[in-house]
Amino acid sequence: MALLEIEHIYTAYDRIDVLEDVSIKVEKGEITCILGANGAGKSTLIRSVLGLTPVNRGKIIFNGVDIAHLPTHRIIEAGIACVPEGRRVFPRMTVDENLSAGAYLVTDKKVIEERREHVKHLFPRLAERSNQLAGTMSGGEQAMLAISRSLMSSPELLIFDEPSLGLSPLFVKENFKIIKEINQMGTTVLLVEQNVRQTLAIAHRGYVITKGQVVAEGSATGLAENAEVQAAYFG
Repeated sequence: MALLEIEHIYTAYDRIDVLEDVSIKVEKGEITCILGANGAGKSTLIRSVLGLTPVNRGKIIFNGVDIAHLPTHRIIEAGIACVPEGRRVFPRMTVDENLSAGAYLVTDKKVIEERREHVKHLFPRLAERSNQLAGTMSGGEQAMLAISRSLMSSPELLIFDEPSLGLSPLFVKENFKIIKEINQMGTTVLLVEQNVRQTLAIAHRGYVITKGQVVAEGSATGLAENAEVQAAYFG
């Protein structure tokens, strides 16, 4: 069953279409990946889902409701969260304050504390740095915090935008392991990445975007074996 259905969307900047007739399904409980080079339209797709760059045509159906023209805060309330490219933590706030910011829609303090303990179990290093300013942490630690902050809203769908960008190989490997664990615990994942090998290793299904259009789709295994995908991304 599809949790998110993107149906024939067109999104433009300055009247020039960036996404043209893009259709994508994200099945509930799975990891769906979006692959493509820089400038392919991946970030515009995320912005369209989040309502930051509204679509001109088409539908974005989440849990049976068309959210294509809802404001971003309503989309977040519906159950979508995003770990943005470049992490973007609040540098002058502590780890715990960043986590609380991720749960700004939650009014029950007990629930907030339970979720905080849950993410610290996922990332023990954050438990050791509860009162540390986020801006003084390493890039890998900030990545952990950005993921944890997004989990504080307990989203049904978690979008990752280039989670490996700027990280050491060790932290990239750890990040992908955590993404897989988050999915196994019940959160549906939309993973937008350039790191094709590691992405297809954990994804269930995927789509390849080139110049704002879907040019290939299928199971992760099928995409990994696709001759054109191999030529473009595996050399």
